[in-house]
Amino acid sequence: MSQAEFAVNFFVALFALIDPIGNVPLFGAATQGSKGRDARLVALYIALFILGFLTFFYFSGLSLLAFFGISLPAFRIAGGVILFLLGLEMARDDFTATFAAMAEGDDNPRGRAGRKFERLIVPFAMPLLIGPGAISSVVIYASEAKAFGLAGAAIGVGVIGAISLVVMLCFWAAPVITKILGRIGMTIVVRVLGLILCAMAVQFVLVGVADATSGVILNEAANPYVSE
Repeated sequence: MSQAEFAVNFFVALFALIDPIGNVPLFGAATQGSKGRDARLVALYIALFILGFLTFFYFSGLSLLAFFGISLPAFRIAGGVILFLLGLEMARDDFTATFAAMAEGDDNPRGRAGRKFERLIVPFAMPLLIGPGAISSVVIYASEAKAFGLAGAAIGVGVIGAISLVVMLCFWAAPVITKILGRIGMTIVVRVLGLILCAMAVQFVLVGVADATSGVILNEAANPYVSE
C-alpha cells in the first residue's frame, strides 16, 4: 500500500465512523438559539478536541486504556450506556431547551461557547463522534503507518487534521439546516434522532458484550448487516 492509498483509506474510514454530516442535525439542535458566533466557536472547540484526542491515540495507541485496565469492549459498553441516556433525554424531553438555557447572562461569547462545549464533550464529542470504532481504527492505521517512518506519522496527523476541519465546516452549516427546519421541524428531528441513538446505544452494548464473552450474544444480533 502506497502512502497516498494509506491516506485515502484512513480518511475514508474516519469519515465513515465519525459521520460529521449525519451529526449535523444533532449539533444544530444542541446549539439552536445560540448566536452564530457562539455556534461556530463550539464547532471549533469540538474540531480541536477531535484533533487532539485522536492524535493522542494515534501515537499512544491503547496505552491509556491499558493503564487503567479498560478493554475496548468495556469502553464500547460504557459508551452505549451514555448514548442511551442522551437518546432518552432527546426522545422524552426538550433537548434543545436544555442547551439554549445554558450560559444565559454570560456576555462573553467564549464563555457561552465554552459552557456549551463542556456539556457537549460527553456524550456528543465522545463517544458519539469519537467512539471505540474511531479509536481502534486510529490505532490500527498507526501500526500500518510505521512502515512509512516519519512520513507515516505526518500523514496520519494530516488526515486527522483534515477530518477535524471537515467536522468544523459541516457544523458551521448547521444554522442553515436549523433555519430550514424551524423549531417544530428540529423538535421532530431531535426526537427521531433520540430514538435512533437509543437503538445505537443498545447495539453498542450488544457488540461490547459479544466481544467480551463467548456465545452470550448471537453474532447475528451483534453484527446484523455483516455478510458471512
